[in-house]
Amino acid sequence: MERSNERQAWINGEFVPESRCVVSFRDRSFKFGDGVFDMTRTFGHKLFKLDEHIDRLYRSLSYVRIDPGISPKEMKDITEELTERNLHLIGEGDDYWVGQRVSRGTFIPEADIHSSSGPTVIVECTPLPLKARAALYRDGIAVVVPATRRSPPDSFSPRAKSHNYLNLIMGDLEAKAADPEAWAVLLDQNGNVTEGMGSNFFSVRDGVVRTPRAQFVLPGVVRQTVIDLARENGIPMEECDIDLYDAYTADEAFLTSTSLCVCPVRSINGNRVGGADAPLPGPITQRLSDAFKDYVKFDFVAQYLGSLDG
Repeated sequence: MERSNERQAWINGEFVPESRCVVSFRDRSFKFGDGVFDMTRTFGHKLFKLDEHIDRLYRSLSYVRIDPGISPKEMKDITEELTERNLHLIGEGDDYWVGQRVSRGTFIPEADIHSSSGPTVIVECTPLPLKARAALYRDGIAVVVPATRRSPPDSFSPRAKSHNYLNLIMGDLEAKAADPEAWAVLLDQNGNVTEGMGSNFFSVRDGVVRTPRAQFVLPGVVRQTVIDLARENGIPMEECDIDLYDAYTADEAFLTSTSLCVCPVRSINGNRVGGADAPLPGPITQRLSDAFKDYVKFDFVAQYLGSLDG
């Protein structure tokens, strides 16, 4: 297998150096956000639940009516080969985000507004931002709930992982204007908690773990893994509406995401979760974090904390 001094990507049938993996400014994803993607990570250089992520990618493609021109099996094989081609470029203690991106293709200006030249398909690797996020495991995440509401399912389903992230980006910008270190978690039109940019929200009260219903969020693969682990470990688990009262009065809260896995929430809009003396992480969050480590056979918390300065 070819080994390069530069990370490689795969674009429309060819492995190329990242610097050559370029798309036209007329690509419909650049012009209109007309594309979808999915993203997993490696644990100790091993891809996590690639089948599940590719299944979700193809559900997103079906929803937005894009034919990528290759089968799920081909997409999986390409992703595995690309990862292998790039592993020698990161250290033993580092890992990758690995993703697939598909747009409807390049807009043809002389043709109808809906025209395209055929799909643009890219598979890529990005090193995980371990150092940048390490303090989140030490200090917990400060969640800020912005005024911006999550796009409702009857406008565009959040279950499709599209390239148009502006709704979540606007919420995140608003949260960071209040606190530069904050992570935004948006409400829906009914005032219930939904999700953040690339993260799912969980709360714990009286020993019961709760997370928003899948209809109103992108149901993360890690989210579902945590739901399954909770049930396997005898921890009561509910998918239900969670309003701000429920969030403010929770004993614990945590976010799940592809990169973070399970990470405790310290505060919501400045309110300390569980009270001033609450442990961080809380006992249920710790149990689920430990169960996740056992499941993937990898200590992701130690990996992040090992990147802290000093």
